[in-house]
Amino acid sequence: MADVIIKSRLKQRYNDELVPKLIEQFNYSTIMQVPIIKKVCINQGVGAATQDKKLVDTAVKELTMITGQKAVPTYAKKSVSNFKLREGMPIGVRVTLRGKMMWEFLDRLVTVTLPRVRDFRGISNKSFDGRGNYTLGITEQIIFPEINLDKINKINGYDITFVTSANTDNEAFALLKGLGMPFKK
Repeated sequence: MADVIIKSRLKQRYNDELVPKLIEQFNYSTIMQVPIIKKVCINQGVGAATQDKKLVDTAVKELTMITGQKAVPTYAKKSVSNFKLREGMPIGVRVTLRGKMMWEFLDRLVTVTLPRVRDFRGISNKSFDGRGNYTLGITEQIIFPEINLDKINKINGYDITFVTSANTDNEAFALLKGLGMPFKK
């Protein structure tokens, strides 16, 4: 019996439509020059975790629910007395998505999550880092449909970083725009 490989809808669109368009737009000589998203990193800082340790556990559960992959806590590297922070205390949560999980998350982000933002006019096109990576800040986790509003005790935000193989911001912008990211005009 042959194994059936199921591709993500967004990955299929990337291969069928976007790759030829990017080759034509940027005059690439080979398909290997076409930029692709390598990984998606999602971070959440939980500053109030210095007072209540259970907030990190809640954040791990929420981020795991949103991404479908187990999130891990991040720990303080230095002690800061003004913030009542000790070295080794859990202060955040992160997850790195690659492969099929990344494509599925990106598809849900573009088609379901971002349109749920109240008064949404598009995302900023000024958050590129100069090396072809893009960071998107989300202020409320309640825009994700996986989150149950009744179980939320604190509104938190996320930083979502799209790491691409693009050499310039223009190439990364064309890649993300072609994948359906709703940039402001």
